[in-house]
Amino acid sequence: MVIGVLHLQLAIREAQSLKDKRRVVKGLRDRIRNDFNVSISEVGDLDRRRSARLAVALVTGRRDFADKVLAKIVERVRRTPGAQLVDYETEIL
Repeated sequence: MVIGVLHLQLAIREAQSLKDKRRVVKGLRDRIRNDFNVSISEVGDLDRRRSARLAVALVTGRRDFADKVLAKIVERVRRTPGAQLVDYETEIL
């Protein structure tokens, strides 16, 4: 069994309120969850309106598959309007 974990740090520069931020984060979370069949949650910077920290997790039988899926998620986040990827870290356990 292989567990892949991806930590994402995002900047949401256009957010004027926490409501704006949550709209961007919720849309991103929903698209990633639906498109990649992974678990995703906001895990930090909950009360900061212009930044967000997300964690993504998946369980699979193959390490190369976990690497590939997490890399695709990073690319998807990079192309997301309204959110800028500041940093990320991938762990394969």
